Amino acid sequence: MTSRQFSARRTSRPRRPLTRPPVVRRPLAGVTHRRHRHESHFTVVGNHLAQHPTLSAVAIGLAVRIQSLPDGALVGVKVLAAQFPEGEARIARALRELEQAGYLSRKKERAPGQRIVTRTTYFEHPHAPKPRPSHPPRPSAPEPLPPGPPLVPTPVSLAKEPVRPAPPPPAPSTASTPAPAPAPAPAKPIPPASPAISPLLRRTATTLLAGLRAKDARLLLSERDVKYLVPGVAKWLDRGVPPEQVFRTLSGSLPPGAIPWPSRMLQHRLREWIPPVLPKTPYSPPPPQPPPHPHPPPNIKRRDPGLPPPQTRTRRPRPSRPPNPPTTPTPSRTATAATEPSAPPNPAAAAPAEAPTRARPGDGTTGTVALGQ
Repeated sequence: MTSRQFSARRTSRPRRPLTRPPVVRRPLAGVTHRRHRHESHFTVVGNHLAQHPTLSAVAIGLAVRIQSLPDGALVGVKVLAAQFPEGEARIARALRELEQAGYLSRKKERAPGQRIVTRTTYFEHPHAPKPRPSHPPRPSAPEPLPPGPPLVPTPVSLAKEPVRPAPPPPAPSTASTPAPAPAPAPAKPIPPASPAISPLLRRTATTLLAGLRAKDARLLLSERDVKYLVPGVAKWLDRGVPPEQVFRTLSGSLPPGAIPWPSRMLQHRLREWIPPVLPKTPYSPPPPQPPPHPHPPPNIKRRDPGLPPPQTRTRRPRPSRPPNPPTTPTPSRTATAATEPSAPPNPAAAAPAEAPTRARPGDGTTGTVALGQ
């Protein structure tokens, strides 16, 4: 095709490549991030925690909060409950979730001053592979020495040297020689040191400590604790305290509730409650003195029941009186005179009545004394 052909398209200027801005495809639904590069005051959190499939939202939020705190910050349940609207029960449950997932570790330790504290450790990536231990560098090969002058072998003579005769022994002197010093006597063998605790005391103390759990199940001791407490119990037994008294002292007046360290409690009692050593001559109280004879009180009604009864005077016997004769009703005088003749006189009624008698005081004889004569 030539330039004169009308079917060809004529261009006035060359084409330029089109430069368009990159197309940003926005999601039709979901979240859109506005990225920002932090220069300070930020915490790097891995997706293994932020997108954990089993942890709750409260547990993930607490993990991020704990990871952002410096070392030594308090992360107890009460401290976190004061900083968040969630209660102590939800925060405690979230901390247990982090412990099961391996992000948190809490251990109780004894601090100075008889205090128990909780040591909390947070792991940013608990399932990360452990780094292999770096091997020490192998020692390099020694550098070769610089070349020096050639070594010349030293000629060795193979000729035999003449044998020299041995010197004659010295002649014995006629002067008296001193007697040889006597050999030192062999040292006496050192007897073995006697044990600090006799086998009988050790056996008694071991049996006593092992039997404490029969009295109270909270006093369960291990073999190591028993061996550690045996010297303290043997010291009590050596001072004359009977085993029954030691057993009552160790197992009596226990605090209520659980006893986390029974060996330390028993060690404190053995060290602080140990009785003193008995003196060679024990104290004997003086014999009791008999009480003085008390005087009888003037008032007999309020006398001491321990005193002998006072002497009482004998009462005089009352005089005996004869019984009165039976009395018969007497009819009226007019009726008696009309019906019956006059009755004979009654001798008992005509006789005078005997006077009553009483015992004569003063003498031992018995007799009667007429009254009214």
